[in-house]
Amino acid sequence: MIFSSIEFFVFLAVVLGLLAALPGENARRNLLVGASYVFYGWWDWRFCLLLLGYTVLDYNVGVHLEDETRPGRRRAWLIASLVGNLGTLAVFKYTNFFLSTLAPLLDTLGVHVPKLHIVLPVGISFMTFQTMSYSIDVYQRRLRATRNFRDFAMFAAFFPQLVAGPIVRGSVFLPQLERVHPPRLENLRLGLEQFVRGFAKKVLFADTLAVYVDPVFAHPGAYASPVCWFAVIAYAGQIYYDFSGYSEMAIGVGRMLGFQLPENFRHPYLSLNVTEFWRRWHITLSTWLRDYLYISLGGNRRGRGRTYVNLMITMLLGGLWHGASWNFVVWGGLHGVALAGHKWVAERRRPGSEGRFGAWGKLASWVTTFTFVLVTWVFFRAPSFATAWAYLGKLAFLDAGGMDWYYVQGLVVIGLGAALHVWVKARGERDLRLDLTRAAAWPALAVLLLLVLLYAPFGTNPFIYFQF
Repeated sequence: MIFSSIEFFVFLAVVLGLLAALPGENARRNLLVGASYVFYGWWDWRFCLLLLGYTVLDYNVGVHLEDETRPGRRRAWLIASLVGNLGTLAVFKYTNFFLSTLAPLLDTLGVHVPKLHIVLPVGISFMTFQTMSYSIDVYQRRLRATRNFRDFAMFAAFFPQLVAGPIVRGSVFLPQLERVHPPRLENLRLGLEQFVRGFAKKVLFADTLAVYVDPVFAHPGAYASPVCWFAVIAYAGQIYYDFSGYSEMAIGVGRMLGFQLPENFRHPYLSLNVTEFWRRWHITLSTWLRDYLYISLGGNRRGRGRTYVNLMITMLLGGLWHGASWNFVVWGGLHGVALAGHKWVAERRRPGSEGRFGAWGKLASWVTTFTFVLVTWVFFRAPSFATAWAYLGKLAFLDAGGMDWYYVQGLVVIGLGAALHVWVKARGERDLRLDLTRAAAWPALAVLLLLVLLYAPFGTNPFIYFQF
């Protein structure tokens, strides 16, 4: 069930209507748990068994970690959570990747292992990180374990952010369950405003740009270099508007239901360096990797060399988290090298020298950062390693040629999206507001919906991050 589909609109309307009709908080929470399982089971009912397994495991681990005082026993319970969560993720997502990587060696030994037909549960990576972080927080005594299984099940399965984030930690969500959440018109209004913004990002920008991106990345050799540059810029816009659009829709739906979900994007393409980019892009994942992986490896506490190694390990595993492919490993590794390089330069920069080159220096920093992000997106998007290398050759202008009028609409969409990006940032990082309490907002909403009907591509495209 996709947020931009008719099925979801009907589903959400039914859930909101039932929440308004139910008299008590317990009944409303039971409804939300049931609705979350219906939402997740819409793809395949067997996925619900996996979700329930994660829930039962980490709920019981949390209770034992809370009650246990012996360090060895507590460590054993934490290991049980890590093995259960990461082991399940490895089986579903990485079995074929590891087998294909070992295939040449196995073939020399006379062992042939066929590719297994494993159905990848939608959003399994998000689900794994979310429930596992709860167990780690309870182990580190940063969070009290919840004793209410229904409330924990609601945290683990809350449908607005279940399949593609934002990754919500127990320390953010569970305290909200300590108070009641009666339906409020103000929550409905604010949530609807944010949902509409995300919906417009998805169908007007991301889905429109996908029309130009998909054929070029499928066969880069058939296109001239300028078209390949256009397509990678279009993909940068597509993935941003697709994922940030989903995040806004998820946050908006959560707000309609009375819950606050964390921010996930903050104008990342305006970053002046790679470190800043990762503070603005997929914030809930980058902070998760920082808090639970980078710091656990030692962070920057064990010397300069170890700091760079920790950054590389974190980004390599972060790349692998996105997908079982060497493309993602290379993508993560390149960002790890860039983060380590920026840290090395920053440590040697004289205090107060950051603004020495003024506006021109900032422009050069932005161009360098944005170009690096664009080039590395090639590994993220290309269907294979060979295709990625062929695409990079095109970006190096090894093939001359021009563009035709077919790409004009795409250029307009990119230009409009970039202008909105800069304009919103210039307003002090505030999001575009569609205040439905003002009369002028309703005609604006009508125009927006008309644009969606007129210009959005036919059909419903899945969100890019559903595959992760």
